[in-house]
Amino acid sequence: MEANHSLTPAPRIRTSPRTKLLMILKLAWRFKAFYVMLLPGIIYFVIFRYFPMYGVIIAFKDFAILDGITGSSWVDPWYKHFQSFYESPYFSQLLTNTLLISLYKLLWGTLPPIMLAVLLNECRVRWLRSIVQTLTYMPHFLSWVIIFGILLTLFSQNGGLINRWIVEAGGSSIPFLTSTEYFRSILVGSEVWQNLGWGAIIYLAAMAGIDPTLYEAAKVDGASRMRMIWHITLPGIRSIIVLLFVLKLGHLLDAGFDQIYILYNIQVYPVADIIDTWVYRTGLQQLNFSLASAVGLFKSVIGLILVLGANRVAKKWGEGIW
Repeated sequence: MEANHSLTPAPRIRTSPRTKLLMILKLAWRFKAFYVMLLPGIIYFVIFRYFPMYGVIIAFKDFAILDGITGSSWVDPWYKHFQSFYESPYFSQLLTNTLLISLYKLLWGTLPPIMLAVLLNECRVRWLRSIVQTLTYMPHFLSWVIIFGILLTLFSQNGGLINRWIVEAGGSSIPFLTSTEYFRSILVGSEVWQNLGWGAIIYLAAMAGIDPTLYEAAKVDGASRMRMIWHITLPGIRSIIVLLFVLKLGHLLDAGFDQIYILYNIQVYPVADIIDTWVYRTGLQQLNFSLASAVGLFKSVIGLILVLGANRVAKKWGEGIW
């Protein structure tokens, strides 16, 4: 009768911290060329991203320029500046406008670049593809000042091209740029137009990494182009779609200060005034840097929570960032 031998796991070999450090240094030295190339990026983030975090403490101080960060006194209670922002009569309006504009941009700005990338990927006429791609990503390099001039030429109530067509058709001119009814649509539409081609480049790069044998096998099985797009192309770029969506959620409270600051006016404050524009007027123009820092910290914490939450949900679908 044979004896039963139980399989016991092999004992783990414990390595000392010194040995681990030597292994890490040896591995780093092996790939030293890559770390040297990575060094400028690390230096940039340390100087312009991590080092300025020290200034966040002025959100908990009555900051005075002459006294500096260390010389300024701490506030009592510590949440004084957060409370002043929360108790502002414009708080609910600012938060609502910021969230609505950001959500509109997120929802309406996600699908068009994907659709454009799919169309360009399916286009077999190379010269047409190049022309369309060039024309669609050129607006990304235009400043909002130039785009405002274009919008003024199109939507101005007095002499705008769109209003001229409306008047010639027998209607009355519409104040697109000063109307609370149309202003958000113009904001979202101009944002989508500016970033349409630039966003499509990322998805085109992801599509280039899809195994071409999948399309060949689908063609042999008699699949149509729409079937290939639905079952091969879109699943092939799903991880990129999730990645960009999660990253955009981190900027949900950044509704686009530069765009809105250039386009808006006092007549559209009820629908266009966001947290950043209010902070610029109340915090920076009045030299209330502590309030501006407190609101910035508030936005950063909310963005971090949204990114972590979205990534956790995405991981359940197997598409998390980390």
